[in-house]
Amino acid sequence: MNIFRDSYGQAQLSIKSILTDPVLFLAFGFGSGLVKKAPGTMGTLAAVPVYLLCVQFDFWLYAVLTLLATVLGVWLCDEAANKLNEHDYGGIVWDEVAGYLITMLFVPFSWQALCLGFVLFRLFDIVKPQPIKWVDSKVTGGLGIMLDDVLAGIFAGLLLQWIEAWL
Repeated sequence: MNIFRDSYGQAQLSIKSILTDPVLFLAFGFGSGLVKKAPGTMGTLAAVPVYLLCVQFDFWLYAVLTLLATVLGVWLCDEAANKLNEHDYGGIVWDEVAGYLITMLFVPFSWQALCLGFVLFRLFDIVKPQPIKWVDSKVTGGLGIMLDDVLAGIFAGLLLQWIEAWL
C-alpha cells in the first residue's frame, strides 16, 4: 500500500518535481502534504518543529516570523496552485503551518498547550464554522487558500487561551 499519489494536481506533477521545486517544497509543508490521506493533518504535524524552533525566540521575533509566514504564504500558495493547475489542492499545506503558528502565538509553551493547540486548530480547520466556511467558499487565489486557516488559527488560539486561563 502506497501512502503517496502517483501524481499531484491537474498538472500531474511527480513527487520529485515537488520536492525539488523550492516553492512547491514549502507549499507542500516540506513534503508533508504529499501523503494521500489527511495531508492537512500532516502539514500541521510539520508545523510542530517550526513552532518548537520559533517559541525559543523572543515573542516579537516569533510574531514577525508568523506574520511573514502568513503574508508570504499568500504568494507561495498562489504560485503552488498555479503550478499544480488546481486551486486549493489538498497537498498545499503551508496554510496549516501558518495557521498553527497563529494558534500558538499568544500561549505560553507547554506540551499540553502544544497538543491541545494542534487538536483545536485541526478541529476549526476541518469543521470550518462561520465565517471560516464562508471565506473558504468565497475567497479565491492564494489569499483564499491562506485566509480560512488564518481564521481557524485565530479561533483555535482564542479558545486555547481561554482553556489555559481555566486550567
